[in-house]
Amino acid sequence: MIQTLTKTADQYLIKQSVTWEQFKVLQSAFAEIGGIRLNYCEGVVEIVGIGRLHETICTLLGVYLISYFAFKRIAFFSTGAYTQELSGRTEFQADLSYNFGTEKDVSDLCVEVVVTSGSTKKLRKYQLIGVPEVWFWQDGKIRIYRLQDREYTQVEASEWLPDLDIAHLEQCLLMESQLDAVLAFQERYK
Repeated sequence: MIQTLTKTADQYLIKQSVTWEQFKVLQSAFAEIGGIRLNYCEGVVEIVGIGRLHETICTLLGVYLISYFAFKRIAFFSTGAYTQELSGRTEFQADLSYNFGTEKDVSDLCVEVVVTSGSTKKLRKYQLIGVPEVWFWQDGKIRIYRLQDREYTQVEASEWLPDLDIAHLEQCLLMESQLDAVLAFQERYK
């Protein structure tokens, strides 16, 4: 059964014309507050409250992807939501990130779960770092972007995971029973 997506009361705030130094002060001020994420990209600070739907989708997506890597025997390094930074220009945490084959300084694939607000403008921070592939999950759909000639292009399939059925993955993420969803995902790739 497919569940209905309900936007939560997650908080979302954007402030423009912020210097790197001001961002670092804000970051320090928010350091002790849980459930808050600060991102910076070329003068724009994004303050996001992380809610239950966001964490549910992140967790499930991580479970499915790691299961898929194991089924397909893909060598991977899960780097989670670590801080990626280009000093003075951008600093952020993707919701999920992975390297394939070998561990690298720049993630091969980053995933962003968007619950409160989002647009392709968020791709700029990934572009500055040089992340080859970025996925956005929003409103039950996954959009895949590939870095080509230093610009992102939306593509239908992942270059890293070309055999992954994205439509099936989306369906599993929306199933009411997480157990049934995991079993359905596993059955697909046995």
